[in-house]
Amino acid sequence: MRTELCDRLGIEFPIFAFTHCRDVVAAVSKAGGFGVLGAVGFTPDQLAVELDWIDEHVGSKPYGVDIVIPGKYEGMGELDADKLEADLQSLIPQAHRDFVQRILADHGVPELPEEERMHELLGWTAATATPQVELALSHDKVALIANALGTPPPEIIDEIHEAGRLVAALCGRADQARHHKEAGVDIVIAQGTEGGGHTGDIGSMVLWPEVIDAVAPTAVLAAGGIATGRQMAAAMAMGAAGVWTGSLWLTVEEADVPPAQMESYLAATSRDTVRSRAWTGKPCRMLRNEWTDAWGREDTPDPLGMPLQFMVTSNAVQRGHRYPEQAKDVQFNPVGQIVGRLDRVRPVKEVIFGMVEEFVEASERLTALTEE
Repeated sequence: MRTELCDRLGIEFPIFAFTHCRDVVAAVSKAGGFGVLGAVGFTPDQLAVELDWIDEHVGSKPYGVDIVIPGKYEGMGELDADKLEADLQSLIPQAHRDFVQRILADHGVPELPEEERMHELLGWTAATATPQVELALSHDKVALIANALGTPPPEIIDEIHEAGRLVAALCGRADQARHHKEAGVDIVIAQGTEGGGHTGDIGSMVLWPEVIDAVAPTAVLAAGGIATGRQMAAAMAMGAAGVWTGSLWLTVEEADVPPAQMESYLAATSRDTVRSRAWTGKPCRMLRNEWTDAWGREDTPDPLGMPLQFMVTSNAVQRGHRYPEQAKDVQFNPVGQIVGRLDRVRPVKEVIFGMVEEFVEASERLTALTEE
């Protein structure tokens, strides 16, 4: 099961775990995988607290940080975050803000206390992600910086490489993968449409070999609908260097997920997700609920582009975190179709070791097919 990436990163298993929860990052890395903290929802000060905590709890193990700098978004080129936020706010129609407030009011979601309100532009731009990269690179145990949308800007790639770290980037098409490779990205993450969060429209079984062939010998991580060792074995049989997982870690014991949200994940089937622009402005797979239905109707506003849409919905995200019980029917629940298999809560270590054991069993079955 050990691949070249394991040797390059000093890990035991090529199981990469994307999560917004620091406890999960530490637990995955300590169990032999590679935890990756999603930084998009954190201010630099908040991210510093999270990374300091991980450093203290991960032992000698490495981990990664995931940022979001889309290849195309409103306000590209402006690196002053405060100016960019002010400029973008002027582009948001009042009708969109009113619609958000009406949805939340209809569902009884309370307003946030004034002192808890945060900036609307928390991520999704170079202006907000660049300080996150600089902060992450100041932590010795951060061995990888991944970009969730598009090829990172050249100056970001150079900065990461100069610090002696690896660069990864997600893609949903082979041409995007080639662009990543040409730009100097070390690891291409091929995410099929089954995956949670931002995703394209090509299925994993078609996408993975296309990308692997397109960028060889660059390492490719398979993503999109992976939660078992059998799926991992299938991806690596195609030539993947490992797997990038996300939804799987929403239902582990270490996940910081409110009870109502956890119940929605455990009860969901593989048919209960939808790709929608309703939260971020780009197609994102999540649990279908009354929020996604509301934005999908013909008589309601069309979602704006990134990052404008999230600036409209950021207050709803914050209120959902603050009042999860009241917001359970209009909560932002990014998750992939594999949610249908996530029907019980387990500790991270059990999940990792279970995947490894099942991978070995699947590999042995394949080997037996070639024996005389």
